[in-house]
Amino acid sequence: MRLHVGCAQWTHPAWPQPGREKLRSYASWCNAVESNTTFYGTPSVSTVASWAAQTPPHFRFVVKLPQVVTHERRLTNVDAEFRAFLAAIEPLGARNHAIWIQLPAAFSPTGLGTLAAFLHQAPREHRYAVEVRHRDFFDDPRAAANLERVLARANAEWIPFDTGTLFARRPTSLAERDAWMKKPRVSRRTHALTGHPIVRYIGRDSVDETVEGWAYLVELVVTWLSEGRSPTIFLHTPDNAESLDLARRFYATVTAAVPDLAPLPEPIPSEPPTLF
Repeated sequence: MRLHVGCAQWTHPAWPQPGREKLRSYASWCNAVESNTTFYGTPSVSTVASWAAQTPPHFRFVVKLPQVVTHERRLTNVDAEFRAFLAAIEPLGARNHAIWIQLPAAFSPTGLGTLAAFLHQAPREHRYAVEVRHRDFFDDPRAAANLERVLARANAEWIPFDTGTLFARRPTSLAERDAWMKKPRVSRRTHALTGHPIVRYIGRDSVDETVEGWAYLVELVVTWLSEGRSPTIFLHTPDNAESLDLARRFYATVTAAVPDLAPLPEPIPSEPPTLF
């Protein structure tokens, strides 16, 4: 039984991150991270090796497939690019928790055959998780059921991006307004397909509103843990300035209900200790 929590990035100007190795500092706060950087291009093997060196063995990366695979080629004729990506992330080893296939909003239920073919040919030694944003997958039960069947054949997870709290009331800041423009407005999903569910949750500038909005998610995670699942939860806010603290707060809230959970690591001090 293990819970992992993290953020959408491992560095932020508002976070206390002493030293040059920002990922090492981040990994002393959280035990998972969304690897969004890989969306913009396949990293070098040496870069990925440095990520592994800065994180403990139990740390989880959810690595996003490059946009050339998911958005430009739409999962078609991408064997060379996909294999190059898998080779690049090999240094992560077991830290590579899942390969994150984030599909564009234009990817509709008519493309499920393409997704099924891609997952069928994907190497089985990796775990896969798919994020869709087309409204039909959330509003049409038949489309949702068809997607679940495709994912089940590959033992892949459906990653929901929960924006309910963000859209609960109109934006009150530039950051919230920007999030309103960019984030998907879709209905909430609470159904896990595998033993390793992943949820992306975005709150608001207000910490209180963010915490109030995740009450259902705390209950859901407690249930998943009781079922023997191992969930990963990523905490977002519009500007992500508070997300590092919020991730640890979420973990502590779940731990209050599930005291057998191992504690998160102790953060690296912001300032070096002194003798006086």
